[in-house]
Amino acid sequence: MFKKKYLLAATVIAILAAQSAQAIASPAPDGKTVAATTLAAQGGKYDAWKQQWKSISTDWTQVSMTPGADESQMNFAWYSADGTQPVFRFGKTADLSDGVSVPVANETAQGGYQSSKVTLSGLEADTTYYYQVSGKEICMFQTRNGDDFSFIFVGDPQIGSSNEEKAKKPEDIAKDSFKTAQYESVESDSFNWNHTLELAVQTAGYTPSFVLSAGDQIQTNAKKVADTTISEIEYAGYLSPAVLKSLPVATTVGNHDADNANYTWHFHVPNQSELGSNGIVGGDYSFRYGKALFMMLNTQDTNVAEHKKFIEDTVKANADCKWKVVALHQDIYGSAEHSNEPEITNLRYELVPIFEANDVDVVLTGHDHAYSRSYMLKGGAKTSDYDEDAFEAALERDLDHGDSKEQLTVAPANIAADSADEADQAYLAYLNEVMDKNAVKSGDEQHVVNPEGILYMTAGSSSGSKYYDLVPRKQSYIAGRWQEDVPTYSIVKVTDTTFTINTYRTDTNQKIDTEFTIEKR
Repeated sequence: MFKKKYLLAATVIAILAAQSAQAIASPAPDGKTVAATTLAAQGGKYDAWKQQWKSISTDWTQVSMTPGADESQMNFAWYSADGTQPVFRFGKTADLSDGVSVPVANETAQGGYQSSKVTLSGLEADTTYYYQVSGKEICMFQTRNGDDFSFIFVGDPQIGSSNEEKAKKPEDIAKDSFKTAQYESVESDSFNWNHTLELAVQTAGYTPSFVLSAGDQIQTNAKKVADTTISEIEYAGYLSPAVLKSLPVATTVGNHDADNANYTWHFHVPNQSELGSNGIVGGDYSFRYGKALFMMLNTQDTNVAEHKKFIEDTVKANADCKWKVVALHQDIYGSAEHSNEPEITNLRYELVPIFEANDVDVVLTGHDHAYSRSYMLKGGAKTSDYDEDAFEAALERDLDHGDSKEQLTVAPANIAADSADEADQAYLAYLNEVMDKNAVKSGDEQHVVNPEGILYMTAGSSSGSKYYDLVPRKQSYIAGRWQEDVPTYSIVKVTDTTFTINTYRTDTNQKIDTEFTIEKR
């Protein structure tokens, strides 16, 4: 009897020990870039920024610019105080002596504020314009020629994500420690975001037409904190770059943007549809620049039938466009920690046939905080179902880094190919399936002519607020990938016959991948 009791106790202790070990087990900690330690912060630059940040951090009224329906239009949005009638003036002289007033549309926003919006139409190409909002400083923007233009492609600024005290529930935001951590993290992330955009504009020859962001502009989800104002300091940081006073951003809805209407109050997107709407931040939208058509999908709404109709209708209405570009948040052909999730790959196999049927050329994504570029792909197909819970359990084992605090850039691969565990083998079989080897339609060419298939690019973090590790088993569909825990950005040049991409790291401003060009003859 004593022996049985002893064995039972030993078994219980062993189970508890195993459970404790499982609780400790975790992937390597995510990296981040602390602004104060960067080369860009030296020489007193970060100290100067901290002084500026004191006033910027409380300013919810900064103006955002968004591309209009085409290159002859420009959209603006900003917060103005309730009970005021905001004024928008623009003209061609630096002092606005020729300035004309434009009607402003207002709607209720956060408490005490309204969202004010303006659309300018009939803008001339290659022209400098000046504008002023309700007595603020006069700012300038330049229109470009749609026949030959460039744009900046960035991923996941996610301002505030470097905050170690991420708010997970309403009581978290009441802590003084959270408020301090949020203030300091947004201060740091915003400095890096400023630096990335300044470098990108410089590298683009000071002539980019717009920025395209693949989503997650800010960090704090409203559903977790039950206070829609908590992310406003993050939007203050996001809108703070001087570059953005003169350069529009086409934003994609990310999972951190999607549950708070302040996304719609801070941005004024063109041609917005109810198709793809999640009921909070609006649906898909589009704009064109010259002969390039950009379709921006809100895939936080998973109604693929609505995205399909939006794409078909938009392509039909812009039949003369030579280039078709889709942007969405999830990295449906990425190569970091999110990329193999069934939630992501299921979305891939639903959307890709729609893209292919509508002759899409390029798909730009984010979400994975690590850069990747696919081969030209066509015809990826799902052949089996894999349970999300089973995947998460296997992934936890595969990426387990124990209690080590070492940061990685490529995740570990703990599950061996010859594992005798059936769950492990099911996991490995799934990973092999979603590599989509048969979808690859090009080799290692850096310049493809009249290619078959679509290019998929995933942007790295543009602010350094958070990085994810690359998956240990590089997918067959990946032509190039990079993660060294440094912010990145891409410059895309579009002509009548070519679509060219170069991607850079911000610490040295060197390329992290070879130049890639699609040519249509």
